[in-house]
Amino acid sequence: MSSGLNDLYQQLILDHNKSPRNFRKIEKATHNAEGYNPLCGDHFTVFIEMDGDVIKDVSFQGSGCAISKASASMMTTAVKGTKKEEAEKLFEKFRSVVTRDIHKEVDDLEELGCLGALAGVAEFPARIKCASLAWHALHSALNSNGAVVSTENANAH
Repeated sequence: MSSGLNDLYQQLILDHNKSPRNFRKIEKATHNAEGYNPLCGDHFTVFIEMDGDVIKDVSFQGSGCAISKASASMMTTAVKGTKKEEAEKLFEKFRSVVTRDIHKEVDDLEELGCLGALAGVAEFPARIKCASLAWHALHSALNSNGAVVSTENANAH
C-alpha cells in the first residue's frame, strides 16, 4: 500500500473516531446486541431498526479505542439501508480481510469502500478484535437479538 493511501486511511480512521457517525441510541430499535472486549475494555451496543429485511437505521453507543470506534462508525454507515443478507455478506468480507494472512494481497478491497481503511489491522493481531467488535455485535443483533458477544468467544475473531 502506498504511503499516500496509508496516510489517507489513517486520516479516515481518525475522522470516524473523532466524529463517529450514528453514535446514538435508536429508541425504536427492533434489534440490539452488546459487544465487549474484556482484554482492553472496548464495549459497544449496536441498535438496529429493521423494516422487513432492510436495515432502516443502525447506530451504536459505548466506548473504545480509536480503531473500534472508527470501525463501528464506518460499519453503521456501510450497512444502513441494506438488506440483512447484504450486511451479513459485508460482515464476512470485512472479517476475512482483517483476519487474512498479511503476506497475501487483498484482491477485492474496493468492495469494502471506506472500510478498506481498516485492512491494515491484519498486521496487528491485537487490533483485529478492536476492529471487528462492533461487527460481531451487529451480526449477533441481526441473528439472535440481545446476546452479548465477547472477543474472547471462539467465534469473535
